Amino acid sequence: MLEIGIFSVILLAVGYWATMFIMGRRDDVIHGKFVHAEDEGEFAPAAMPAPPPFPKRPVKAAQRPAAQPASTEAKPVNSAALQSLLAAIQQDLKSVA
Repeated sequence: MLEIGIFSVILLAVGYWATMFIMGRRDDVIHGKFVHAEDEGEFAPAAMPAPPPFPKRPVKAAQRPAAQPASTEAKPVNSAALQSLLAAIQQDLKSVA
């Protein structure tokens, strides 16, 4: 168990070293120094640019008259249409069975 703990710490150190090396912080990796903000000098962060102005709300066009809703009245169905529909359904059921 102790060996696993020691191996994990060594693996973590190697991973940290590889990450710093890949990111270009080779001075930190090689010499073990930490870079401080006052040491950087020329690498000062740039000021944040001003945010763009918030767009104005669009002007709504003149209101159109509302469309007439479809009539909800049920039309009467004749018995011949229902009989033909019933015959078609029965034929489909017979063909499936």
